[in-house]
Amino acid sequence: MTAAGPVREHPGGFFFANLAMGLHLIEACRTEGVAKLAVAGTVCAYPKSCPVPFREADLWNGYPEETNAPYGVAKKALLVQMQAYRQEYGTRGIFLIPVNLYGPGDHLDLETNHVIPALIRKFIEARRDGSGPVELWGTGQASREFLYVEDAARAFADGMERYDHGEPVNLGTGEEIRIGDLALLIQRLTGHSGELRFNPAYPDGQPRRKLDTSRAQERFGWRAEVGLEEGLRRTIAWMEAALP
Repeated sequence: MTAAGPVREHPGGFFFANLAMGLHLIEACRTEGVAKLAVAGTVCAYPKSCPVPFREADLWNGYPEETNAPYGVAKKALLVQMQAYRQEYGTRGIFLIPVNLYGPGDHLDLETNHVIPALIRKFIEARRDGSGPVELWGTGQASREFLYVEDAARAFADGMERYDHGEPVNLGTGEEIRIGDLALLIQRLTGHSGELRFNPAYPDGQPRRKLDTSRAQERFGWRAEVGLEEGLRRTIAWMEAALP
């Protein structure tokens, strides 16, 4: 997964790095005879105006949201590579598409991290400094879906064990939340009592993100287990200890 800000600033670098890493890794697995591999896609590959919930069949029905398009297109190209290698070489590879991930162990850089760790850090630091105001980029109206990192790890393990087909598979909870409501939830869980400000000078990005996750359940019996509030509590506890 990636953050929209860095992609807007370095679209060429993100496109090249993500395509090159996957391209050479998949080729190396082929030439070295790796028995099976799993490739991580991204929800950013879906069309900007994709019907909600996003279904795997909609992946090619439009261009991705502009701020994340270089990253999303590069990842989508790897799906084509995996399917082509399966057809020509018999390469056993699966392609899983997680939504926005979060959880303990994320990096703490406010310039490059994702919305949940960024908000948690801002609220914790503002609370420690006396609960001053916290700014949120965008209007808060866009929605996102979030998947706890341990659920994602289990999905890849389950997929490697029980799934062996070329069709991509969505990974998520199937539930979305407005960014403004997410901010209020994190504010409550971190104990911040100050003002929350929205800055519409920054783009919201894709208006909505919510996945149809039925294929993962049907094909290899996986579903998310950690709810958003519980996952946030665990992540906040980790970050409270990790921040100086």
